[in-house]
Amino acid sequence: MQVSLQTVYDNLEKIDLVDPTTSAMYRQSAQEVLADPEISLEWRKAISDRLNQVNHELTVHAHVDDDSY
Repeated sequence: MQVSLQTVYDNLEKIDLVDPTTSAMYRQSAQEVLADPEISLEWRKAISDRLNQVNHELTVHAHVDDDSY
């Protein structure tokens, strides 16, 4: 089942609200869009920017929540 580009984009916004399996599926969908040269550069850039933003936020939160010290 193909999801729309808008859905891929929107799913990245809620990636931290879903279970790890769903999160992985959202990331995989985004990677597939980024790898498809037939998808417009504008869509690929928007999805890439959102994925980078989400990755950054998750990294920051992971370091803040890390109590390994």
